Amino acid sequence: MSAKRLVIAGRVQGVGFRAWMAEKARALGVSGWVRNRVDGTVEALVAGDVAAVEELLRLCRRGPRMAEVASIDEEMADSPDDPGFHLRPMA
Repeated sequence: MSAKRLVIAGRVQGVGFRAWMAEKARALGVSGWVRNRVDGTVEALVAGDVAAVEELLRLCRRGPRMAEVASIDEEMADSPDDPGFHLRPMA
């Protein structure tokens, strides 16, 4: 089991990044959440099988069609309390 907190920078708001990430996470069986931040980044907590989390991270480096991902900061984290993958309000 792996859990990571991600901060994704670039053109990642207004391009459907959160919904796209939620779809990919659910397909991979990854739990957690994703939200926009007021500084223009997207923040996420992802947890699951190591291979699934790494695959989601690989997909996020490219993002949805209109996104331009400049960087992803990642750090180890505690697993989320709730099962499933959720969209959260802006923080």
